[in-house]
This record gives sequence, C-alpha cells and structure tokens, in this order.
Amino acid sequence: MPIIRSAFHPPFFLHNGHLQTILPVLLRRRCRVVFERERLELEDGDFLDLDWIRSGSNRLAILTHGLEGSSDAGYVHGMAEALSGVGWDILAWNFRGCGTEPNRLARFYHSGETGDIAAVVRLAAGSYEGIALIGFSLGGNVTLKYLGETPSPPSVVAAAAISTPVDLASSAGALDGRQGNRIYLHRFLQTLIAKVEAKARRFPKELDASGARAIRTFQEFDNRYTAPLHGFRDAADYWARASARPYLPRITVPALLLNACDDPFLTRESLPFAEANANPFLFLEAPAWGGHVGFLDLARGIQPWFERRVVQFLDEALGDGVGAPF
Repeated sequence: MPIIRSAFHPPFFLHNGHLQTILPVLLRRRCRVVFERERLELEDGDFLDLDWIRSGSNRLAILTHGLEGSSDAGYVHGMAEALSGVGWDILAWNFRGCGTEPNRLARFYHSGETGDIAAVVRLAAGSYEGIALIGFSLGGNVTLKYLGETPSPPSVVAAAAISTPVDLASSAGALDGRQGNRIYLHRFLQTLIAKVEAKARRFPKELDASGARAIRTFQEFDNRYTAPLHGFRDAADYWARASARPYLPRITVPALLLNACDDPFLTRESLPFAEANANPFLFLEAPAWGGHVGFLDLARGIQPWFERRVVQFLDEALGDGVGAPF
C-alpha cells in the first residue's frame, strides 16, 4: 500500500496554497544550468527542441514541463541542477510551440499527447542504462499516462510527477470556477490565445481566431481549439481521454505522485488513493501544504523541497532492486 506519509512541513506562514504557488515564481533563484540544444525531427514533419546536460553518466532524467512552460522554467532549471549534481544526465524537452520558435503544424500540444514523449524516450533509450521521467503539472499527466498506456523501453526505470492533474475535468473546473484561481486562469489563457492568433495567421483554413479574446474559461478554449485540433469531439471528450488517472493501475515502474492537498489547481479527483493502494508501483504522497509546484519549506533558502524529495525517491527506487542498478 504505497501511500506515503509526507515529511514536508513548511513554517506556519507558508500554510497557504496560493502563497506556495506564487512565491517560487516571484523569487526565482539563479541556477547554474547550461543546456546544449538539439532539434528532434518528428515523423509528421514537426519538431521538438531538446535541451541536454551531458556528463557521461549512464543514467538520464527526462524533464517534462507544464502548461505554457518550457525548458527555461525555474522549476525545470532547479530540478536539472539538483539531479545533475548527483550524477544524472539531463534532457529537458519542450512541447510543440513551447520552445524558442513556433512549431510547423497547425496542431500544438495537449495534456494527453504521449506520442512526443515516446519519441524523446526512444531517442535516449539506446544510450542510457537507466532513464527516469520527471513531469510537472500537465507534464506529469503526460508522463504518467505514457507509463500506463504502452510498455516503455526497459531502460525507463522510475518516474516522478509533481502537482499533477490526473483528472483533467476536475482541474479545469477548479480553474474555471474558483474565484481565487482567476489570476492563474487569465495568465494561461493570455498566452494560449496569443498562440492561437499567431497560428490562425499561418493556417487560416484550420483555425479561426475571431472572438478568441472573449474566451474566459478552459472549457471554452478546449471546446473551440484543443479538442478539434487534436481529434477530440469536445472538451469533455478531451478531458476524459487525455487524463492519466485511468492509466495509473497499469504503471509498472516505481512512480511518485506528489500532489499537495492545498493545490489550488487540483481537487480530490487528483488524489488517487484507491489506485495507489492497489498498485505497488504507484507511490502517492499528498502533504497538507505545498500549493502548485511550490513546496517551499525554507530549509535551504528558496530551493523547493520537491527537488530533494525527487532525488531521495529515485535513490530509494533504484537502490532496492526494483530498478536498474547504478
């Protein structure tokens, strides 16, 4: 029954999900991260931008960012620094349209797109004995869905998903409906709509951006753009088919799901206790506090606790005979 009693205990003045969510963005620390970029050409004519840190290790951490993030996100840099510091090579990849230039096709990325992460893993699998997949928020959903969807290469030996909406419908509802989430909703929709407008200028037959700036909810955006661009009937169909939760019982490598109970983006549907009770490979850790990709405890300044927790989890998972020995 791998439900973990969390050791995360922030000071009392950080017992607030919104504060935990916002402070890491405002207090972004400097990380000593220097990436080497590679472009991965895809079979459909599009591409992904990959950012590497190579030190000759035989183990690789593949980092997958969240909604409207990139490999330049502070949480990606921090996790890259923490893992490279203990001997991991790093591959931080960018979703389509999230790198430094627009992707080539009318489509872009979505919460359940596992074909692209599969292409990234295939590229790396021949060069490393052990691969760990680390996903943040939307990237965590992609990571867990990928692990439960189809058998991954034997070199994939562990995973961690931080602040992950494994039930997309409930998280969309939380962002659309909670008054306190308006600031996050507005920020996401601003950049998403800007991308749609830019794409509509390049692909006027596939996209109509007229009235896009009147969109006020994820349901409206996903109904109008995400679903039809990516082969879903509507937003409800997209959320149901792209959510990782139905795939959690089929994960067969040690996988940590770290979701705070006060995460403003999540609801109880993204705290899958039943699935963790039933699957010995799924480790659910649900501390009372932490916000969304926050987890500040000030034990090491503004370094978030989740970085140390992921390093610890990988050490434990790969040191007990479950994963590949290093």
